Amino acid sequence: MIKKFTSLIFILACVLAACKRPGQDAVILLGTKASPRERLAATELRRYLYLRTDVLLPVQAQDSIVNLKKSVLLVADKSQIVLTSALDDKLKARVSNLAEEEFLITTVSSPARTMVVIAGGNPAGALYGAYRYIEDGLGVRFYLHGDVVPDKKMTFQIPAVQAQGKPLFPIRGIQPFHDFPEGPDWWNADEYKALLAQLPKMGMNFLGLHTYPEGNPNAEPTVWIGSAGEVGENGKVAAGYPSSWQNTLRGNWGYEAKNTSDFHLGAADLFDEDAFGPEIMKGMMPEPKTPDEANALFERAGRMLGDVFAMAAPLGIKTCVGTETPLTIPAWVQNRLKSQGLNPKDPKVVKDLYKGMFERLARTSPSTYYWLWTNEGWTWSDAGRDQVRAVVQDLGLAIQAAKELNNPFMLATCGWVLGPPSDRILFDRTLPKDIIVSCINREVGKAPVDINFSRISGRSKWVIPWLEDDPSLSSPQLWAGRMRRDAADALAYGCDGLLGIHWRTRILSANIKALARAAWEQKSWNLQPVNRTEIIGPVNGVYASFPDKPIAGTDEAALYRDVRDKVFGYHLAVPNGRYNVTLKFCEGEMDKPGARVFDVSIEGKKVLERLDIFEAVGRFSKLDFNFLNMEVKDGRLDIDFADRIGYPCLAGLVVQGPDYSKKLNCGGPAIPGFEADWPETPRFAPVKDFYEDWARNQFGEEASFDIAAIFSKIDGHLPLPATWIGGPGGLNISALPWDKVSKDYAFVDELAALRPRILGPGNSERFDYWLNNFRYMREMARLDGLAAEYNKALEETKKLTDGASKKQKALATLLPLRIKIAAAVEAVFEYLLPTVSNTGELGTVANWEQHILPALLEKPGKELETLLDQKLPAEAQLGRVYAGPTRVFVPTTRTSLRPGEPLELKIIVLSLQKPDEVAMYWRKLGQGSFEKMTPSHLTRGVYRAQLPPLTEDIEYYVEARVAGKAFVFPATAPGLNQTVVLMK
Repeated sequence: MIKKFTSLIFILACVLAACKRPGQDAVILLGTKASPRERLAATELRRYLYLRTDVLLPVQAQDSIVNLKKSVLLVADKSQIVLTSALDDKLKARVSNLAEEEFLITTVSSPARTMVVIAGGNPAGALYGAYRYIEDGLGVRFYLHGDVVPDKKMTFQIPAVQAQGKPLFPIRGIQPFHDFPEGPDWWNADEYKALLAQLPKMGMNFLGLHTYPEGNPNAEPTVWIGSAGEVGENGKVAAGYPSSWQNTLRGNWGYEAKNTSDFHLGAADLFDEDAFGPEIMKGMMPEPKTPDEANALFERAGRMLGDVFAMAAPLGIKTCVGTETPLTIPAWVQNRLKSQGLNPKDPKVVKDLYKGMFERLARTSPSTYYWLWTNEGWTWSDAGRDQVRAVVQDLGLAIQAAKELNNPFMLATCGWVLGPPSDRILFDRTLPKDIIVSCINREVGKAPVDINFSRISGRSKWVIPWLEDDPSLSSPQLWAGRMRRDAADALAYGCDGLLGIHWRTRILSANIKALARAAWEQKSWNLQPVNRTEIIGPVNGVYASFPDKPIAGTDEAALYRDVRDKVFGYHLAVPNGRYNVTLKFCEGEMDKPGARVFDVSIEGKKVLERLDIFEAVGRFSKLDFNFLNMEVKDGRLDIDFADRIGYPCLAGLVVQGPDYSKKLNCGGPAIPGFEADWPETPRFAPVKDFYEDWARNQFGEEASFDIAAIFSKIDGHLPLPATWIGGPGGLNISALPWDKVSKDYAFVDELAALRPRILGPGNSERFDYWLNNFRYMREMARLDGLAAEYNKALEETKKLTDGASKKQKALATLLPLRIKIAAAVEAVFEYLLPTVSNTGELGTVANWEQHILPALLEKPGKELETLLDQKLPAEAQLGRVYAGPTRVFVPTTRTSLRPGEPLELKIIVLSLQKPDEVAMYWRKLGQGSFEKMTPSHLTRGVYRAQLPPLTEDIEYYVEARVAGKAFVFPATAPGLNQTVVLMK
């Protein structure tokens, strides 16, 4: 009987255990004095556990776990006393040693429960640790454009994770660049805030903005320039000047003004207004027309950025704005100063302007740093002494102005180069050590990090790789390997800041993720870290050759036909003593003087200044220099090149000493009498491991290995169907035959072949996004060839002398080509429009409509009509109607809100048929049934929905019904929805 009773109890216990809700015996725990960032960390753990498991854990605060019988996710910074009761002495010691932003994740398991401790060296470290736990334990991935949550749900558990994180760079972040619609010119506060929420998820803590102060066609309103007396108490300005961000009614950078209703093939349906641009410019496009409007625009910009920066600070994100040096004073401001009897060039006046600028920023949109950008022309041209002196003086005035205002922010230099061509580290010698120095990489990122960073010490220095370049802005760009290499160089040069310049977001997800991760960890792929300052051999450099060219002045032509280009020196291990050094040069690329100018130093002594090989001997000619008795005292012969214009190159190197001899064919193989050069310096780090993780989390397990192989192969090697043509992303017109060009796009079909193996709606949507982008890219390349064919035929037509012959040629040749081009543009849009998912991608559409098509179709169309003496037939023109698949998307997705903020959604529906219904469904996160909201229809395919200020975390999805069929956003809805949490 007792035995039966015991069995019944056991069975009952098993039944009761089975009836327990998943997660019932688990809790997310905080200390009672948790900071806002720790509370956000707990909220995020709760959110992503719910998204992965459908279990919504409670969050509670207490200072001891002694009597807590549940499994625990404990998140706290090291000052919280709750850690005392949770950790043994050994773990307490590890936690106490955590520095700021560092974190430790440890899992302690027992038969009774699992306890995961996420401890931070400070609240920011605790938040970073929570996001690392979410990635490692839950398989979520964070990107600048949003989150990727796997389609397949997990069975509820508290995943066991062991990890420790320490940032390699104190400053890590992004530098979105104003000037094109693909970037922040079209961002509103919601776009900025959406990105800000993603930065700490990726371990980033910086947002910086550059400002063009005048021209193209006028100033940008990020920073106002004016006198201190023109700033009101609330930061309003008494005197503005014309400023604007890019909008569809503004013509510049190769874009022509155009109403969005004139966009083609359904692209107009993406926009709700003919004059489209940032909200702060509503009613003022293309630019303010009166002084009152000019003032109002600066007020709107200041208020918007103030709102944005107010969200950044609680997240631990440092902000930065700035303009160019010497200070460019807008024409309106100069005239105002002159009318007051003031000289705009007077240093006292300039300092007063800086005080006015700084005071207004401090009152409207206080930032952590202020950037002073040097002349972009220093990238490709030399700078005279007066110009350099003016910059140094201007920097001094800015420093004085900030000091007189009690330093409302820290100051930093930046620019397209680190310093003037004559002296790249001039600012290190002339500026106080509390001024940061920084610069973007040269050659739109094709050039490596400036090695001169390694010569600067005792101050902060920030490296800024290009996450993408603007010449190819309308095309995909994959640079994960380059991001890793730049991060490795930045670390080797002792830099403490790693930022990325960019315009777009989603298409750069791999690049941004690679940079963000490399700011925290490099050991997995940077297997042999190099201190570039101690390297033996060449300092950077790639091979360049001009075979079969006759070389004047030598019988050793083979030596001079190879050069090491973009080289910054050679360091050779030699015995101490005296050496004769011969440097052998040959110019094979530049065809004019002043295109390549550099200095040469040996053992720290400048031996050649402003060397211009072409100017000295012309192209394909020998140029040798001999330097005798160069003394080495430290066992290393240092030959250093300093670039002024272009990059240094070297064809051969001869070093002769009593007990040492070396003859090197720089940039080439071994030849009689000369040994081979060291290999080229790799521009890309390995990425196979990166893309294996990336593909698995983007597209699921089923085809991830094969997808990763394709992405690893094309990273850094994508073809370039776009280039700078009067502006970014123009057609890279090429006369190469398509059968040759098409081979560069073989990877597109390789990727398409994997489509049947992609499972799940989220994986499928992400896969199709990339496949459509690559197909679009291929169609753009096909269009490049057709445009070249048309241009050639047009030139032949123009050479004909009589009108009848021209008309006949136009009818027989130009018109059929024009019809082919129109069909090719339709193919481009067939793949382009399905890739549009955010505001920056709306900007890509505007690029086509305002930049590419006017040059490709609109102007040539009028010319062709003149040649034909008739209107073009319908098949030679683009239609207006969208003919693609139905899509619904939200271009800006906030994942977090501050208390009091409403949730406002812009919803875009692309469809051939008008939707029967568009609805938004929402509920408290994981609780109750969904409430239905009917968005208002603005116009075309654009809708707007708004929820009042939230009091709880929520989830939502959008559904458009077309011809009885439902289309949803996100693609995984309603099983896996978009979520928004409150930053309490």
